[in-house]
Amino acid sequence: MTSGPVVVGVDGSTAALRAVRWAAERASRDDRPLRVVHAYELPPSFPAGLSEEEPILDGLRLQGRRWLATAQDLAKEFAPALRVEVALAAAAAPTALLRETENAALLVLGNRGRGALTGLLVGSTSLALAGLAHCPVVFVRNGAEGNPRPSGPIVVGIDGTEASEAAVAFAFAEASAQGATLVALHAWAESVFETALSGPNAPLDWDRQRELAAEALAERLAGWQEKYPEVRVQRELVHDRPTRALRRCAQTARLVVVGRRGRGGFRDLVLGSTSQHLLHHATCPVAVVRTEPTE
Repeated sequence: MTSGPVVVGVDGSTAALRAVRWAAERASRDDRPLRVVHAYELPPSFPAGLSEEEPILDGLRLQGRRWLATAQDLAKEFAPALRVEVALAAAAAPTALLRETENAALLVLGNRGRGALTGLLVGSTSLALAGLAHCPVVFVRNGAEGNPRPSGPIVVGIDGTEASEAAVAFAFAEASAQGATLVALHAWAESVFETALSGPNAPLDWDRQRELAAEALAERLAGWQEKYPEVRVQRELVHDRPTRALRRCAQTARLVVVGRRGRGGFRDLVLGSTSQHLLHHATCPVAVVRTEPTE
């Protein structure tokens, strides 16, 4: 992880302020500066060349400064000694925030927004940012169901490949810093392809499938328990779909961590409908960790 700041995107929404509190806590804990960013632009439907363009931009800038000031005050109220930077960017929110991730240790976003951030936090643009960001991205839920659970575990989804390594590293570091139990979840389910290869009447060897899953989980955890001997690790092997298994764990977790790439069930976790389902419905913050260099 870089030595850069914790970056949080704000848009004046309640969800963004919840993300600011989460980010301020993380920045204070890790002795990093907090960088609060708001991006503004004219609505896509606004006709180009109209004389009213500059007054509207002035209004957007004034509104953005107010939102940044509110977020800065909230962060300082939570952690008076915290170093807080603010940035007002004349750009599309995804463009501005992606640029920020080049030097950030972490990007934090609310899972609901308004204005420029609305599409970013609840739709396909959010997934694109999570897929392109140069640092881990944490999505913080809004509402009572998203309240922090200081006694809950940290859950990491493991798919049995080296692509899980960065997510495992992030999860162990968080569990160590927070004094939390780490639940290492490997959800395995037979694929249609594997069933077809076995023949129409050939039953799968479930005991062997579970043995292979246990071996894959042990391989991915090897070395990390030695590096973080203080972290209590709970291994979970479940014959289920990854999304369903993670949603179930998220009900009592303080944080769910997933890798950005993988295979099997976790391959599409942050690339398509499965990731949208988790980000929309997980009842705790979700961290999406980059598992390979961005292009």
